[in-house]
Amino acid sequence: MTRKVCLAQNPEADELLAEDMFALLVGMMLDQQIPMEKAFSGPKVLADRLGAFSPRVIADAEPEAFAAVMATPPAVHRFPGSMAKRVQALAQAVVEEYDGDVSRIWADGGDGAVVLKRLKGLPGFGEQKARIFLALLGKQFGVRPDGWREAAGAYGEDGSRRSVADVVDQKSLLEVRDFKKAAKAAAKA
Repeated sequence: MTRKVCLAQNPEADELLAEDMFALLVGMMLDQQIPMEKAFSGPKVLADRLGAFSPRVIADAEPEAFAAVMATPPAVHRFPGSMAKRVQALAQAVVEEYDGDVSRIWADGGDGAVVLKRLKGLPGFGEQKARIFLALLGKQFGVRPDGWREAAGAYGEDGSRRSVADVVDQKSLLEVRDFKKAAKAAAKA
């Protein structure tokens, strides 16, 4: 059975995200200050440009050359230089701490709170991003350690439309965008 992912809203990019958990992790890290679809398309763009996509390939890349890959038009991110450093730091952490196997973050035991702590320990992942990624793992990838919903907070709520964790098609993407607009408006009021 092939998992269906609709985060990049591009079949080839979404296929990579569905098959490669490191690609999913990188897409999540890139998801800031650019549209979600562009962020989650980033791993496919990198895979195409590098000819391979893995934590080791990215971790071992020469930093200036990798930054050039990120910046080649169209750039992978709005801030290609700083994001190149973050993507490489993330890849290096996965190689050094998890022997290149990103699934060990959640598969090496531990409940939702432990997995959340591991995610927060990754470069580019703060509290909110870690909670959203944990919710994404639980809701769409079947990664459900005990207490994952509680650790993910509101992002783990069943039926919510708060984040990328809830995007399963074009309709849910629009619902998440509406939720974010309403939350932003409420914060301004």
